[in-house]
Amino acid sequence: MNLVPLVLVTPALADANNGNWQTAQRWARMLRRAYRVRLQAHWSAAGGRHDDALMIALHARRSADSVTAFKAAHPDRPLILALTGTDLYRDNASDSRAQRSLALADRLIVLNDLGAQALPPQLRHKARVVLQSCGVRAPRLRPKQHTRMLMVGHLRAEKDPATYQRAAVQLAHHGDLFFDHIGNALDPAWAHAAELCMAQQPRYRWLGGLPHGATRDRMTRASVLVHASRLEGGAHVVIEALRSGLPVLASRIDGNVGLLGADYAGYFPVGDAEALAALIERFADDRAFATQLAAQCAARADRFTPEAEAAALGTIVSELLG
Repeated sequence: MNLVPLVLVTPALADANNGNWQTAQRWARMLRRAYRVRLQAHWSAAGGRHDDALMIALHARRSADSVTAFKAAHPDRPLILALTGTDLYRDNASDSRAQRSLALADRLIVLNDLGAQALPPQLRHKARVVLQSCGVRAPRLRPKQHTRMLMVGHLRAEKDPATYQRAAVQLAHHGDLFFDHIGNALDPAWAHAAELCMAQQPRYRWLGGLPHGATRDRMTRASVLVHASRLEGGAHVVIEALRSGLPVLASRIDGNVGLLGADYAGYFPVGDAEALAALIERFADDRAFATQLAAQCAARADRFTPEAEAAALGTIVSELLG
């Protein structure tokens, strides 16, 4: 059977082990049921395959050269651009290369229900929502004698690890609260801050980067996920929490509200460590509140199935290919 060839461009390949790579790998696997899909970090007329019927590119700024080259070589072939958090909530407002990518794309994929609102009004008709997915993990029996927070994400400014660390230090007098933190430090200053937090708060543990399976295993044993990001396109770790029966305490940003819903009760203001600390105390001490968050998360979990993601992505591709 001759399958239609597609190219999926992602600036992050397997060695990056980040969200872009995980998304690209998952989409390639889904699309290979009906298409011949190649994963590439870059595309150029000189080095690219000229039978590609369609390009999907992740990241408007970082894939800008590939987007421009593909449309220059094949102006009549469709191009889908998937927008990350840095695209939607930073680069698209100020970076000319990102803006050109948006203009060239035939469809713009956003990863949360509010994502299209961050686009210029004249481009919103191109936007389609594809909610990311993951498999279900059954939660283990979580201990009742203490509460274990978990933050997952590389230590960098966008993820705002400092707010989590400040909240942990503020709660050092609570002997039944534990704070785990998974992620590589992308700058020595972030590593130093994590080490300082461990010195100030003995129940804060920076675990460094862990394999994906080990991270998901820890999510099944934690009490609550803390997601403090300053910007997100649609955090996969939040989806993994929902699919693992793990409640979430999240910064009130569009990328989180677009996943968890406007009426979700577990938000705190961006960068507000005192508000996060108060929310953690309430979660630990108020069983009705913890139960409410768990129920709200469980009610949304079925929106993030692999079947739903594959269907949404496949619909966009098939519409453009006619």
